[in-house]
Amino acid sequence: MPIYEYRCASCGHQEEFLQKLSDPPHTRCPKCGEESFSKMLSAAGFQLKGSGWYATDFKGGSSPTAKADAGAKDGSKPDAPACGTGACPACR
Repeated sequence: MPIYEYRCASCGHQEEFLQKLSDPPHTRCPKCGEESFSKMLSAAGFQLKGSGWYATDFKGGSSPTAKADAGAKDGSKPDAPACGTGACPACR
């Protein structure tokens, strides 16, 4: 849901409201009660709720799941790093 910023032309009170796009705009100032409350033109704000994909997920490359899925589609297995010493789990 978008966050809208409003300012009263009478008293200068400024406030933000979380509203649906379909909600009617606020017109009455909650501080002075005048009908001079209007939306300000500002940067768009919104809230993300719940689980999902965010820009910070898998920074610097694709996810391990995506790599495994790509290997499964072409019939090959994903490459496993092997050091050859037997010290790492991939070599055991």
